[in-house]
Amino acid sequence: MEKKLCLIYNFAPLYRLGVFKLIDEKFDCDWYFGRNGSDIKTLDLSLLKRAKEVPVINLPFSCYWQKGIVDLLFRKEYRTYFLLGELKSISTWAFIIFARLFFPHKHVYFWSHGWYGRETRAKKILKKIFFRLADGTFLYGNYARNLMIENGFRGDNLFVIHNSLDYDRQFELRKMIVPTGLYKKHFGNNRPNIIFIGRLTFSKKLDLLLEVLKLLKEKGKVFNLTLVGDGEACRNLHDLAVEKGICEHVWFYGACYDEQTNAELIFNADLCVSPGNVGLTAMHSMMFGTPVITHGCFKYQGPEFESIHPGVTGDFFEMGNAGSLAACISAWFDRHESERDKVREACYEEIDTSWNPYFQIDVIKKHLIVE
Repeated sequence: MEKKLCLIYNFAPLYRLGVFKLIDEKFDCDWYFGRNGSDIKTLDLSLLKRAKEVPVINLPFSCYWQKGIVDLLFRKEYRTYFLLGELKSISTWAFIIFARLFFPHKHVYFWSHGWYGRETRAKKILKKIFFRLADGTFLYGNYARNLMIENGFRGDNLFVIHNSLDYDRQFELRKMIVPTGLYKKHFGNNRPNIIFIGRLTFSKKLDLLLEVLKLLKEKGKVFNLTLVGDGEACRNLHDLAVEKGICEHVWFYGACYDEQTNAELIFNADLCVSPGNVGLTAMHSMMFGTPVITHGCFKYQGPEFESIHPGVTGDFFEMGNAGSLAACISAWFDRHESERDKVREACYEEIDTSWNPYFQIDVIKKHLIVE
């Protein structure tokens, strides 16, 4: 009987479509997704050859159980399982423990954030048990891998897979894009343009960015800011812009789901600033050539911070420090005023080399044993 890959995920996020399609192409894969309970867009499961949704039972403390997952261990056509390695998935705990006790000949791999660096003692103990039960773990970044090695894990079964967005679609847009005057038309000036693109949540600390714009304005350095997105913090940010007297310098663009428009907005900006954790915003921004500034306290960052090379594809400031962020933004423009094209190419290279589905599938093919 032909052996298949069994891939189990908490739900099917649209932004993973690129790598999911490559897995579907390169492996004989059956997919099992939980039902999406978040506001993250879900992909159409018909885009994958054999994908189905399984019921999810929500449990206390944000834990959950995916029904029918443990039963998949009894399926003879599966010898390799690839699961999202989430500590709060009780069904994943049951699956991996049952696999080790009764199906030692089967291979189980995790796809996970792994270590953050802010774990409590109790969580460290749980994670050491959890990840050691797997045959290998595919991690989003080297930061997590190094932390896990420091905590006693073997490095030879920790594989850095990074992250990606809809690379093929975005790459085609990137080839066609040209500079436009959309910011000059909106703001009526030629000042440098800062952008943030993503959900406007309180965790993104965008209030700090508005405070910094005011600080810089008081020093005679005025920047345009465009916020592309919507969310829980939107009204507060509007009110804060009024309070700080910087309304004329802030464009609340709103949510935009047209990727061609997003590409134009990012490409024509000079700098992306994400004062809170950066996450996929870094991927989106660098894909269209715009560098990223975010805070440098990595244990509170998304793994995508590793795409930022100080002075090349962006920079870091001291977390929560308005003065540090103001200095970082000011220094960036002082040092790179005439280097926009050079910076753009550096951002392209970072994404094209390490943060795309083709990089990810190469890592998976190299380390995932399907027999």
